[in-house]
Amino acid sequence: MLQIEKLSKRFGDVQAVDQVSLNFPQGSVVGFLGPNGAGKTTTMRMVSGYLFPDSGMVKICGWDIVRDRQNAQACLGYLPEAPNGFSRLTVREFLSFCGQARGLYRKSLGLAIDQACQRIDLGPALQRPLAELSKGWRQRAWLAQAILHEPQVLVLDEPTDGLDPNQKEVVRRLVREMAVDRTIVLSTHILEEAEELCDRVVIMANGCLVADDPVTTLLDASGRLGAAFARLTTNDRSVVEGPDQGSRS
Repeated sequence: MLQIEKLSKRFGDVQAVDQVSLNFPQGSVVGFLGPNGAGKTTTMRMVSGYLFPDSGMVKICGWDIVRDRQNAQACLGYLPEAPNGFSRLTVREFLSFCGQARGLYRKSLGLAIDQACQRIDLGPALQRPLAELSKGWRQRAWLAQAILHEPQVLVLDEPTDGLDPNQKEVVRRLVREMAVDRTIVLSTHILEEAEELCDRVVIMANGCLVADDPVTTLLDASGRLGAAFARLTTNDRSVVEGPDQGSRS
């Protein structure tokens, strides 16, 4: 469903993404993890077609995101990190615009908006301008546009950022429901989300892929990802081992 081969991107002297290759099959929820600056968001922006890679390839449902951009993006739902814009539009106007851009009109557009709003309890905000919404409600509006056209591949960059605990549970429930026959890539700094929702975890550090494993193989005895994440993403042994282990003679 989503195939990435030897993807690379440089910004000046910084190699943001370096030869990353991944394959995301249908019916999977993959946690995309890494510290700040690891290259996750840059990778996701190349997957979405927002950025072009310096080298490498991204295919969505068999369509190349560079050569067949329109067909590839038709199969993709993308929630960017900290989304913003369209502040003067009401939520309904915003979703109508997004739906029409994806070929939805009249009855099919109305049904798509109703279904997306029902899935994430967005109805109370439909007539309100985005500029008047809290961060959490704006996040849900942008999530609605990502699922509006029933995409086969869903890429969510920090989807629960700014949400309260109840709103987070709505998003997590949505991920569980949609994962049955789709590919979902979930980028998050909240390791508990990956532990709870994902069947596979990809970890990046310094622009490189450092892990691509079933989540169960990375969990410690308490069912947590923290120890493996620290081991794979830091060079400071005291962080990984603790002060007592790190000072052995």
